[in-house]
Order: sequence, then C-alpha cells, then structure tokens
Amino acid sequence: MIGRITGILIEKNPPSITVDVHGLGYEVDVPMSTFYNLPATGEKVSLHTHLIVREDGHYLYGFASPDERSAFRQLLKISGIGARTALAVLSGMSVTELAQAVTLQEAGRLTKVPGIGKKTAERLLLELRDRLPKTLAGGGARVGAGDTANDTLADIMNALLALGYNEREALSAMKGLAADVSVSDGIRAALKLLSKSS
Repeated sequence: MIGRITGILIEKNPPSITVDVHGLGYEVDVPMSTFYNLPATGEKVSLHTHLIVREDGHYLYGFASPDERSAFRQLLKISGIGARTALAVLSGMSVTELAQAVTLQEAGRLTKVPGIGKKTAERLLLELRDRLPKTLAGGGARVGAGDTANDTLADIMNALLALGYNEREALSAMKGLAADVSVSDGIRAALKLLSKSS
C-alpha cells in the first residue's frame, strides 16, 4: 500500500494530477477540496494516499489531510459507492460538513452533490453514522487527536443524550461553549440554552 507521496507537482488536470517522485511520474486523482489547496506546478507537494488495485489497473487517490483520506475510506465501505462517487462527495463538501450532515442526518446537504440521489444520500447517512468521528462534526478536529478538549465535548454530548436530548439538540446547545469549559459547567450551560429553546 502506498500511504503517502511527496514530490514535485508537474501537472494539474482536475481531478487528476501528476507528481514527479525522483523521475517517476505518479498520476493521482484528488477531490476538489484538495485540488484547490495544491501549490503551483513545479513546487513540492505531499499527499496522503490510498491505492486501489483492480483488474484493469492500479489507481492512486491523494488527499491533503488524514481526515479526508479516512472519510474516503469510510465512503468506499458503503455498498454501491465507488471511488468516483466518494471523490464527488469530498469535492462537494468538506469532511467537517460531511460529519455534520451525518450527525444531524441532513440528506439535503448530500443530494446537492452531483450523482447523489435521495436514496443514496439516506443510505450514506445511515451507514456513516457510527463510522465518522464525532469530533469532526464539532469543528474539524483531527482524527485520533485525543486531546482533552475533545474528550470534554464528548462527555458533555453523552450526558445530554443520556438526559433524553437528541444529537441535533445537543450539538446546537454545545455550539457556543468555550473551548476550555469543564464537563459540569458545559452541561449546565447547555441545559440552560435547551430550557430556553423548549
């Protein structure tokens, strides 16, 4: 498995790019979210990659961040979703937006992506629900960052869910919380907001 590629960007033809690694040119397909952040041709580029081997060839996909690659891999696990569709999803929305759509079960956001119909969107939401890290929906925290802020937010979220609120209500109430809030203060503040809105 080729997990990372670093070299000189020599060609850009969206969604495909070519990276020269010591004289060897690798063709890599990237989502538009990665494409827009690429350096100019002739400059050094480094991408997290995913290799797919099929009977008709080897296909390399590149991503600006580990989060993008992780989301791409989760999308591929869903029945009927191929690499092209997975790239289209990540071209139409950021990983954070995708995680938020999944958390809030908003099919409408996914149907805006070309090639994604209502049924496919609903299947994506259902199957990704337990696969995408919840920390992403809270503001793009990196997968596996494991920092205490994310642990605190997860504890507050779990407490609100245990009290009978749904994920949409809990996330909405947690939006305004300070990054360094303690679990007990966070729960109190969130409950105050929830009682006002009910």
